[in-house]
Amino acid sequence: MQTILSILFKIGLVLTAGILASAPVSAERIKDLGGFQGLRANQLTGYGIVVGLAGTGDDSLEYATVAMKGVTTRFGLTLPPGVNPATKNAAAVLVTAELPAMAKPGQRIDITVSAIGKAKSLRGGTLIMMPLLGADGQIYAMAQGNLAVGGLGVQGRDGSTTTVNIPSVGRIAGGATVERVVATGFEQTPYLTFNLAEADLTTALRVADAINDKVGEQLAAANDAVSITIRAPTDPQSRVMLMGAIENMEVTPAEAPARVIVNARTGTVVINGAVRISPAAVSHGSLTVRVDEAPAIVQPAPFSRGQTAVEQRSDISIDQEPVSTYITGGASLSEIVQSINAIGASASDLAAILDALKQAGALKAELVIL
Repeated sequence: MQTILSILFKIGLVLTAGILASAPVSAERIKDLGGFQGLRANQLTGYGIVVGLAGTGDDSLEYATVAMKGVTTRFGLTLPPGVNPATKNAAAVLVTAELPAMAKPGQRIDITVSAIGKAKSLRGGTLIMMPLLGADGQIYAMAQGNLAVGGLGVQGRDGSTTTVNIPSVGRIAGGATVERVVATGFEQTPYLTFNLAEADLTTALRVADAINDKVGEQLAAANDAVSITIRAPTDPQSRVMLMGAIENMEVTPAEAPARVIVNARTGTVVINGAVRISPAAVSHGSLTVRVDEAPAIVQPAPFSRGQTAVEQRSDISIDQEPVSTYITGGASLSEIVQSINAIGASASDLAAILDALKQAGALKAELVIL
């Protein structure tokens, strides 16, 4: 038995090594490069009321008053005129959710509940049943449940407060039930459209070629830098099988264009590996400004009627030590950074140097300043 197990183990190692060796190192699944048109999430939102709070809700918000009256009316209870049911144990909230693609009635989705008034905390609250609407005004889900709040807020009698995280926002895992299917329309169309997350003509052509090579016939064609049109069968099962096979095909995407990103506010500079620089000489001046203060005590004459005073004496000196470096042609990312760091350039100096190199025509990349 031990010999058989050892043989099976060795066979498994050989198969695993063969799979790893055959898979391209830089290849990515098509499903990681984009998605099929029509299969997307939809945003839902709604207005509701959270009850059961320990005195941390809305005490005088008109929205909460109207919502509480609506809740009581729903159960056949009519409040007397002038009665305000919105105490500190209730809060008016906005509920948001994301309806996944192809969600079916009966499935549950997570929801986020956020206070819109002066409620200090939603901890311990319960969301009363309320509808979630789509952009078309139709009801797609119903929400209700107990909130899970990660924040905490405490207030003392002297008015001092302490807040940890955000106690006015909570979540309910599986807090909404899907009531309606979103019509996608892709089931009846004769063609499927796959959209890339990032526009690239080379990647679009490679995706179309990979689909045609795997299937064995010309089903896919790149329309532009984003969309690939695929001729699909009319049978729903065959169509789903084709979509699943396409998503798991591997394609080597095109190399990203040379780009330098400079965030002028934070001083962050990001350079991708495709950036190259032509031969250039860089001179960077290290500027140092020094201010020395030497106040002196003086006694104006005559001494019998003069008043002692402090005389300010300032000495300002500026020292600039120019440092130069030379960057060879075709320098890579690491060589660029090493050369510029060698002259003691800071992040802001690096941004200025890269901008100057771009203006001089030595930087072969797109310079993006945020």
